[in-house]
Amino acid sequence: MKRLLEFLKNLFINNWSYFLTVAIILALFLVKIPYQVEAPGGIIDLNNRVTVNGEEIDTEGSFNMAYVTVVQGSIPYALLSFVIPDWDLVKNDEVMNKNETVEDSNKRDRLYLEQSKNYAIVAALETAKMDYKINNKINHVVAISEKSNNNFKIGDYILKVEDKELYDINELSDIVSKTDVGTTLHFVVMRDDKEVETEATVYLDDDNKRYIGVSIITTFDIESELDIDISTKSSESGPSGGMMMALMTYNAITKDDLTRGKKIVGTGTISLDGTVGPIGGIKYKLMGAVKNDADIFLVPDGENYEEALKVKEEKKYDIDIVPVKTLNDAIVYLEGI
Repeated sequence: MKRLLEFLKNLFINNWSYFLTVAIILALFLVKIPYQVEAPGGIIDLNNRVTVNGEEIDTEGSFNMAYVTVVQGSIPYALLSFVIPDWDLVKNDEVMNKNETVEDSNKRDRLYLEQSKNYAIVAALETAKMDYKINNKINHVVAISEKSNNNFKIGDYILKVEDKELYDINELSDIVSKTDVGTTLHFVVMRDDKEVETEATVYLDDDNKRYIGVSIITTFDIESELDIDISTKSSESGPSGGMMMALMTYNAITKDDLTRGKKIVGTGTISLDGTVGPIGGIKYKLMGAVKNDADIFLVPDGENYEEALKVKEEKKYDIDIVPVKTLNDAIVYLEGI
């Protein structure tokens, strides 16, 4: 033992500058700053993600979701963002609320992904004119206003309000709208797999309407003659893959290969009625699509489409950029290839 300690002592004395340099580098990476770096991302092939009655659907080409690469801020990555043209440094305050943590933001984005999967399946079934039922609605808290006075946490799902079981979020809106300002409402929520009592005070906002200061989204089960499943990884989050998940699901349940042998990449949220909504980070997603040799890039019509065209012209990309307003728009375009 004595010899070992002597050896380690001499090793450190003779190489102290090396060990110091390594320690400083590690510290620079470990110390977090209130920024994140956004950079060109990649694509996620959906062909092995959507199953119908337990079976994957073979296609000649592929449907792919585009994503943005996001790295939580550290000093080296922040410095690199000033050197690498396609990397951008963004304040955390710009991508999440001031009164929440990175964990809260990640939890919300996971919930948005779950809702997006639900919406994608419903939109595909609606477009294919197939029957379905929505069961077991769960109402999740995904944001809390700074103006509010409540004890909710991001991720809570509401079981009861004033001892009444809550199924439809419209019921809560109706209760709040009829409650006197300053009144405290009592809730039971599920938090970390435990039932917890919490409360919220009704207040009047600038629009002269009553609120309790929470934003809520609903996830649910879908019952249909087909057992449809969309699998995702724990590292994936957000609602921006909704349109492509809906497109892949429609392709699977109708058994009509809309890929026509093409690598199709796209982005955009999806609503229950098939409306495609705008997303953020369009330039990074287009760069990722081009890097992965995509033939077609489907993008929400409007500002997203205009930005994508601008990036295509600036970088002289050879890719077809197609604007879509609805899931049906994408289907009609692909049927015409």
